[in-house]
Amino acid sequence: MAGFLDARPRVGYFYSGKTANQLLKEHIYTLLVKDYQSRPVVVQENSSVYDAICTMFLEDVGTLIVSDKHSYLSGIISRKDLLKAAMGNQDLQAIPVSVVMTRMPNIVTCEADDPLYQAAYMMIRHQIDALPVVRQVDQENMRYEILGRITKTTITKAFVELGENNSV
Repeated sequence: MAGFLDARPRVGYFYSGKTANQLLKEHIYTLLVKDYQSRPVVVQENSSVYDAICTMFLEDVGTLIVSDKHSYLSGIISRKDLLKAAMGNQDLQAIPVSVVMTRMPNIVTCEADDPLYQAAYMMIRHQIDALPVVRQVDQENMRYEILGRITKTTITKAFVELGENNSV
């Protein structure tokens, strides 16, 4: 059951040749994004920067997903984007989030059936805190339906569950 031994009919049990690290790696690759994703925190692209700041504070998140009028992924806003917009003497209620958000195609996304490891790798590679979980509905126009989000906190929770020997 631990994976160190294999069995074959008329041969019996034999050493599989896999190390504990190899077995752990195989287990980690079976963890999927859809099993760990959380609900997305979405704002409309015509919402004000002030409303986005309030939403981020009230929902206690570090990244907001921006949708267009058809509820497709339009952009993403981080704390840093909102901080840059708040600097200076600007009327935050007059500036729409579409002005300060990161737009498609510059957004890194993942899909529900992707391995959790791949999502973690993408966050580290691109130095971001969260990924929108999407399903592509129109490849030609790059339209994505927003399904959820994966964050560094989500990845950390999965890692802690692995360490506690809970079923992951």
